[in-house]
Amino acid sequence: MWTMPPVSYIEPLFRPPSEARSLILQVTNGCSWNHCAFCEMYTAEQKKFRPKPESELIEEIKRCGEQLSGIRRVFLADGDAMVLSYRRLKTILEAIRQYLPSVSRVTAYCLPRNLNNKTVAQLAELQALGLSMVYVGVESGDDEVLSIINKGETWQTTHDGLHKLQLAGIKRSVMVINGLGGSLYSDQHVRETARLMNATQPEYLASLVLFFSQGDQRYKASFTGKFHAMDSVELFKEMKHFISLLEMKKTIFRSDHASNLLALKGVLGADKSKFLMQLDQVIDNQHSVFLRDPSYRSL
Repeated sequence: MWTMPPVSYIEPLFRPPSEARSLILQVTNGCSWNHCAFCEMYTAEQKKFRPKPESELIEEIKRCGEQLSGIRRVFLADGDAMVLSYRRLKTILEAIRQYLPSVSRVTAYCLPRNLNNKTVAQLAELQALGLSMVYVGVESGDDEVLSIINKGETWQTTHDGLHKLQLAGIKRSVMVINGLGGSLYSDQHVRETARLMNATQPEYLASLVLFFSQGDQRYKASFTGKFHAMDSVELFKEMKHFISLLEMKKTIFRSDHASNLLALKGVLGADKSKFLMQLDQVIDNQHSVFLRDPSYRSL
């Protein structure tokens, strides 16, 4: 039976789907960047970014240790816990190890820019203290698309961040967005994103679909009239183009987020030909029965 943890949360609270069974520790409120044109997770009206006071957080971890048992996973929220200093992250991980000794995995969201002030040696020490994986919203590898959506990253900064994590032994779960550039920027979005993935070989790769539950006016405005949304067939064709360019060795691939109409699960490159065949079948409308009902799409 699920029990509300003795933690003070500031809503809204988000986590990756794979962290459904994790204890969520809100080490920051909101996102330190919070300028991405596509993102509906945090707004200035909802949340003002600030780290949770260290003493308050340590007390929460201590209470969790006293009142909860058998906690195996912890997710450090909100949008980018890795913005915290190496010293503070180390203190948090040491407290988790002391008061929640059954925890075997700690994860967090991560913006590549937040690794600039951390050395590989420091990241390796955080890994040794339990930080086993981070979720990196890459979105695209194309510099023009990244600039338009105000991501604050480039192909190179993302590459360098992912490489630094790899050297430190921290697993990387990367997220990219199908349809992010619309039909006009589709080719370069796919080409450069695939080039980035091939160069970094993340352990996990997830493809979401561009989708807005609160309207797309702000997103379209960032393109100054140059955004042309893609229909389902165009999105499937873009996904096929993306997968065809991937030369991965053993990356676990998923497109099973709620935003995806077609769920693909497997390993790249072992399942690459299977993915391409499934996409061909859907594009040719041979297996539309296997698509999700569009009403279930949400973020």
